[in-house]
Amino acid sequence: MMNQQAENNGPIVAAMLAAGIGCLVLGLMTCLAEASKAIGGILNFYDPVGPLSGKTIVAVVAWLVAWAIFGAKWKEQPADFGKIFKVTLVLVALGLLGTFPVFFQAM
Repeated sequence: MMNQQAENNGPIVAAMLAAGIGCLVLGLMTCLAEASKAIGGILNFYDPVGPLSGKTIVAVVAWLVAWAIFGAKWKEQPADFGKIFKVTLVLVALGLLGTFPVFFQAM
């Protein structure tokens, strides 16, 4: 019984991967909003905050949707933790890169 629980890491891996996807979407939304005034305007959900409101809301929705999809997919099965961990690190790094002014201003 204990061995089965240790192998069923699907929900953990799903949450981890979803966080990486949410980070990537935040970086992507930041780049898009800076590159296009039209997209920045679309992402302006609340005037006092500006496009940041839309960037974060879209990123949180992407995180929740990804978590629901991967959580359902890997609910009762093991997943390759090492591989997904590496993918998550890459996604977080890309998302972080997308939020740096040096990067998105170069676009």
